[in-house]
Amino acid sequence: MTKPARRDILRPAELIGISAIMALFVGLTVLLSTRALLLAGVFFGIAFIVTLVIVAMLVLSFKPNKDELTEMDQMDDEAGPPSTH
Repeated sequence: MTKPARRDILRPAELIGISAIMALFVGLTVLLSTRALLLAGVFFGIAFIVTLVIVAMLVLSFKPNKDELTEMDQMDDEAGPPSTH
């Protein structure tokens, strides 16, 4: 079995990082406008969860191209038949 590429391994970290940056922007905006730390924390958390879900849904909506389909078929062939127990 082939080892996954570094880009494939770091993909989830990229999505979490993007969500964290967007949530940080929302949290800082709320903090600077209201000066309420608790409210900024709540908005940070909500923004993080919402952006994480939206980014994950967008990633799931992309269709793999021909090269990716070929690579997935090769991985399935190398793995062998599925276990039935």
